[in-house]
Amino acid sequence: MAGKIDLALYRECARACGFHLSGVAPALPHPDATRYTSWIGEGYAGEMRYLIDYRAEKRLDPRSLLPSAKTILCLGMLYNGPEPHTADFDSYERGWISRYAWGEDYHHLVRERLAQLTARLQAVEPFDAKICCDTAPLLERTYARAAGLGWIGRNTCLIHEGQGSWFFLGEILTSLDLPTPAAPAPDRCGTCRRCIDACPTTAIVPTTEGWAVDSRRCISYFTIELRGAIPEEHRAQAGGHLFGCDICQDVCPWNRKATFTVEPAFAPSHLAPPLEAMARLTEAEFQTMFRDSPVNRARYSGFLRNVAIAMGNSGNARLMEPLEHLAASSDELVAEHAAWAMAQVKRAMNKEELRPSPKSRPEHLVS
Repeated sequence: MAGKIDLALYRECARACGFHLSGVAPALPHPDATRYTSWIGEGYAGEMRYLIDYRAEKRLDPRSLLPSAKTILCLGMLYNGPEPHTADFDSYERGWISRYAWGEDYHHLVRERLAQLTARLQAVEPFDAKICCDTAPLLERTYARAAGLGWIGRNTCLIHEGQGSWFFLGEILTSLDLPTPAAPAPDRCGTCRRCIDACPTTAIVPTTEGWAVDSRRCISYFTIELRGAIPEEHRAQAGGHLFGCDICQDVCPWNRKATFTVEPAFAPSHLAPPLEAMARLTEAEFQTMFRDSPVNRARYSGFLRNVAIAMGNSGNARLMEPLEHLAASSDELVAEHAAWAMAQVKRAMNKEELRPSPKSRPEHLVS
């Protein structure tokens, strides 16, 4: 017997709650899980233990999160804006923060909207539900692809043919019995290798099943997840990145005409902060500045480590004094990376490297 909730009502309610993409996938183990287990087996998770501990097995079956689950409501919320991309950024005194972290922490907003959507639907028909947003042990992109939201590109991001890849994903596991797509969205990467060729650390690697990101070579992993020292052989490749990296999405052709969000929570507060000011942040100031931002995940010590590397890669002699300040830190991680950065700047000074004048930038990148 059909319930009161159908796909049309679900999609209408999803749009009303601010989601740009919506679909339904069966709450069953997916063959794609073998790619995940292979990825783990290759060591590509690095030190992200939450991906390889007891929660890894939970990811193989959505019903481990909700035993009564029959279908997964898969949602996508756009966060792209009109601001410049990495290729448009050229400053030796500022650092770069990943696009998804410019505004408020998406976990809170997306979870809140998922709760609103659940309440709307449960008012029509009662059902069991479990809300998931990034932190739950669920193969989000796998089920989003199964729900028809897009395909998983070579950069491992979910890509929607009309709106690109700048999306936050969220799911609602439900006991509802809704129709699901007969086939996933087709892969439209074709022969394109732009993301692979653009990655400074060659983190996108071939596998027997396609392509994967080796976290141990990824700038996002280094600047967000890694708690210790960034491998010295990859420090220069990190450029001016302070938190995350968008290069593989910036160069993706499917993002050329990506839609812009109108969600005020995603308006940029932290886009390209001045390196010297970041180097002088106290821990209390860091917590205040990034309290409601994803940047807080890097932690104070890790963030200063990233700032030091960005200053070293700038080759900017004006940043030697703040680097000396970091080199005197009682935090060994920060001090070691600052010492490395000072050596980089001195090397640039000794070579008398001439750097091009910075490109003209939008007003929000100018002090």
